[in-house]
Amino acid sequence: MKNYYIADLHFAHANIIRHCNRPFPDVETMDQTLINNWNEVVTDNDTVYILGDFCFTRKVPPNIYLNQLKGKKILIAGNHDQAILERGTYPGFDQIHDYLMIQDVIRNTRYRVALFHYPMVEWDGYFKNSIHLYGHIHNNTDNDAYKHMKSVKNAYNVGADILDFRPRTLDEVIRYNKKFFAQN
Repeated sequence: MKNYYIADLHFAHANIIRHCNRPFPDVETMDQTLINNWNEVVTDNDTVYILGDFCFTRKVPPNIYLNQLKGKKILIAGNHDQAILERGTYPGFDQIHDYLMIQDVIRNTRYRVALFHYPMVEWDGYFKNSIHLYGHIHNNTDNDAYKHMKSVKNAYNVGADILDFRPRTLDEVIRYNKKFFAQN
């Protein structure tokens, strides 16, 4: 049983391909790639924390995608999840939160982890070496929040665009962020 993290999947959102320069010719290819990538790493016994912006449509119910994805799925609501929240029922999500504190382990060391869709400068346990995972800013290096978050210790972007479009473990999230920040 592992914990995985990802944000900003934007299923069914054609414009996100152009907006974030995603390497997909169309939304159908993007959606299928996201599903395949997810299921290559996640098992039915794993938990995936989705830090917002799961899908971007009022036409297609989110369970169309959720039913194809392995694992327990916990949503930390983002700004584009309003259509999900308006439905009042959330088939496919095991839980939905606005903000959540959990614990996870990297190489036998336990960390408190603050999960929120938006990047924060401080969070519960900030001065005690806790970790903050966020999404929302994608791979937009021109964004003021991106520029600021580069200097905030123990804060990591779990946007799909940063994590090669697949859920990652906490250890992997940290490695992918170091690589991305070093290149940008």
